[in-house]
Order: sequence, then C-alpha cells, then structure tokens
Amino acid sequence: MNVGIAMVIGRAMVDAHRLVACHRSPAALAVISIAWQGWMHRNQQYDMDCITWSPAGRILQIEYAMEAVKQGLPVLGLRSKTHVVLCSFKRSQSELAEPQQKIFKMDDNLAIGISGLTADARMLAEYIRLEYLDHRYIYDAPMIVGRLVAQVASKSQQKTHGGGRPYGVGLLVAGVDEKEGGPHLFETCPSGNYFEYFAMAIGGRSTSAKTYLEKNFESFPDRRRR
Repeated sequence: MNVGIAMVIGRAMVDAHRLVACHRSPAALAVISIAWQGWMHRNQQYDMDCITWSPAGRILQIEYAMEAVKQGLPVLGLRSKTHVVLCSFKRSQSELAEPQQKIFKMDDNLAIGISGLTADARMLAEYIRLEYLDHRYIYDAPMIVGRLVAQVASKSQQKTHGGGRPYGVGLLVAGVDEKEGGPHLFETCPSGNYFEYFAMAIGGRSTSAKTYLEKNFESFPDRRRR
C-alpha cells in the first residue's frame, strides 16, 4: 500500500474512533468499517507474509524488499579480462555521522558492494566469510565465485517462503577465479535470483549509470590497470 494512503486511512480511523468515544455516532462506526475492510481487502491479506500470492500473481513482501534495494545508495561494478572493480558513494546520514561502509572485503580475491539495508548486508557478509573460510580450510583452495554466489542466492530464496521476511539488500559480488575464467561480477537479489554481468549498477539513481554502462561495456574487456 502507498504510505500516503495508509496514513490517510489511519487518520480517518483515529478520527472515527474519537467520534465514537464522544458521540457514539453510527456514521463513525460506518467510516471505521469501510476503511478497515478496504485496507484489509487491498493489502493486508496479501503482504503479511511471503507465502501468499496476490490475485495479480505477485508476492508483495518480495517486491517491498526489492524496493528497499532501489532506495539504497548506488553501487557500480564492471569487469575486464583481467580486473573487476566495485565503487560506491561515500555519504553519511548526517553531518554528525560517519559514512556507512558499502563495500566489504571478503578475501584477497573477493569483495561485495551492497545497496539496501546495511544490517541485512552484515548478516549476508558474515555468511559469505564463513562459507569462504570453511571451503579454504577443507580444500586448501579458494572457493569458486559462482558457486559461492549460488549459495548466497539460495539462502536469500529460503527467506521468501519460510518465516521472517526477505533480506532487504542487493549485492554486487566481485571476485577473481584463477582457474575458472578470471574476473567475475555477479548481482544477487532479495528474490533469490542472481545474474552475471560485464557491468552493473544497483541502488538509487542507478538507471543513468546503467544507461552509460550499456553504451560502453563493449570496451571494458580490453581495459587494463594503469
């Protein structure tokens, strides 16, 4: 539901309750009934969990999580034949606050950029670190980036049909596999989907960045570090 509409309905219901308390007005009772039934019919029965489909074939909780990613700071990634790069805005919530970290180093050949809820990103970052360390300890070799991304996507997808809520964060995962094709750039979504890209931008105001990347990505494979 649109936040503005929800606030209007909420105020109407509060006013109606006041009328009921002061005058016991039947009209106020009717206002409460209509507002409550309309709100329940439109959204409440479909967006309270991740296992209820709306009549339009949508899972609203997942869409809300995807919207949280769109409202985050923009993060951009691109790769060439030899390198992969992540970058983000460094901006604080206020003049009194330190900037929040948006790019995290996971290992010598792996990093992630986040857009959305930082608290959810910390949970996924901790999961990635543990999985990566376990694999290195058991096999004495770094984990293949694509395999790790698939596990992160599976973890995100589990949140879309179980308890709790989806993770409200999107990731750009940048890594280099020495034996599996060199540099890689992946995006993971709250829905559990993941994709590999030559270049990608996520977060707020990322549309213009993606437009630029789409026009110029063919030149990226031949770029080298200066």
